[in-house]
Amino acid sequence: MQLQTLQDLFEHEISDLYSAEQQLVGALPKLAQAASNKELREAFEHHLQETRDHVRRLEDIRGQIGSSMSDECEGMRGLIEEGQEIVSATGDPVVKDAALISAAQRVEHYEIAAYGTARTLAGELDLAEAKDLLDQTLDEESNADKLLTKIATGGMFKAGINQKAPS
Repeated sequence: MQLQTLQDLFEHEISDLYSAEQQLVGALPKLAQAASNKELREAFEHHLQETRDHVRRLEDIRGQIGSSMSDECEGMRGLIEEGQEIVSATGDPVVKDAALISAAQRVEHYEIAAYGTARTLAGELDLAEAKDLLDQTLDEESNADKLLTKIATGGMFKAGINQKAPS
């Protein structure tokens, strides 16, 4: 990888995000299927639709900047592998749902950081349309993170799982 200019860095960030989002399109259905909580399952399914939109936006940005760079996002690969361990885990379904939320929030925080960086770079490069698209996606990623927190703290953790824990 050659990083001589902010444009080089921006292209790398967009390519990395594109790979990350494509990986998530494959992983989110597995998370949804593994969730026992209906609201959590629906949140994963909704975010899958948003993620497909994120891929399209990134394709638009790649077209705008004329980039065909194709990096593989190793960070997302690792996060998805960790999530797969939870998907295949056995145990209390409520605890497993809590673990799925934890894994999903790690992904969201990774994406929030990456989209924030890409948006800032787009602003520095005077790429207003790309900046707007990235800002829209950043808002959706932040909302997904907030929804996961709401699901977890809105009753799921109060469902008695701590009373079952050995003292």
